[in-house]
This record gives sequence, C-alpha cells and structure tokens, in this order.
Amino acid sequence: MEIWDAYDSAFNKIEGKSLIRGEAIPDNMFHLVCDILVRHTDGSYLLMRRDTRKPYGGMWEASAGGSALAGETPLQCAVRELREETGIVPDRIVQVGIVRGISSFYAEFICTTDCDKHSVTLQEGETTDYRWVSKEKLLAMTPRELITHRMQRFVPELKSGSD
Repeated sequence: MEIWDAYDSAFNKIEGKSLIRGEAIPDNMFHLVCDILVRHTDGSYLLMRRDTRKPYGGMWEASAGGSALAGETPLQCAVRELREETGIVPDRIVQVGIVRGISSFYAEFICTTDCDKHSVTLQEGETTDYRWVSKEKLLAMTPRELITHRMQRFVPELKSGSD
C-alpha cells in the first residue's frame, strides 16, 4: 500500500491526514507528484515510452516522475523517482515550478547530467523504451506523441524555443 501526504489548495500539508494510492482523493485535497525533465550536458533531452499497461501507454513523456510518498519532500521524491525510473543519479537537479491540477500538485524539476547516455535503465511496469532527442525534436512533438508538455513552460530554452 502506497501512502501519500494530503495537501490543501494552498499546498500546505494537512497534518494527520493521509491519502492511499487507488482510493478517491477527497474534494479540496491534493497529493504531490514530481516530474523530472532530464537534460544531458550535450543539450539533448531524455524521453521515456510509457508501458502499454499504463494510462497513455505507448506514448512518450519528457519526464520521469511519480507520487511522493508520505514524509517525502518534493526534492526527495524527485531524486527517488529519477533513480527508480532511469537509473540516473542527478549531478544537478533544480525545482523550476509547481502546478496545481485537479487532485494533485505537480512539482517540476530539471536535472542536468553528463551520464553515459546508454546506461539508462527502464523500470518494469513503468517504461518500455527511451531515447535522447534534440531540443528541436522535443519542441516539434505533438500532444499525440508526447504527453508531458506541462513542464516546458518552466524551462526557458523550451518555452521560447530559443537558447
């Protein structure tokens, strides 16, 4: 059973209240999700293909990520999710924004790494493939190809399409 902290609409943790994965999130409560965009020092970005058994299966996403476990800070969640889903231990990871969704807050991070680009590991049940793409290719992907456009508004070189 995965347990999450509950947050109010202002992103304050609600003391003494927990949420459980798979159970409905009550109105006016939120849980924390972290998304991590991985940028290699050579300027390319990591894309991960979602497992076909997941929602949006087979589509690409420009982030690793997932729900924060009870007691985790956004940074702790981001580092854990990145390691679990890619095997990458970040050289540099920075929170670049936060977005409130219907029942979640999305903490957006960018990781800059000089890792061996062939050393990415896939997490069983989460992802089935990966590839590194140029900024231009990432910006050209449509919502039918890429499901994670939310983060791009926080990354200056992706927001404007310029360096």
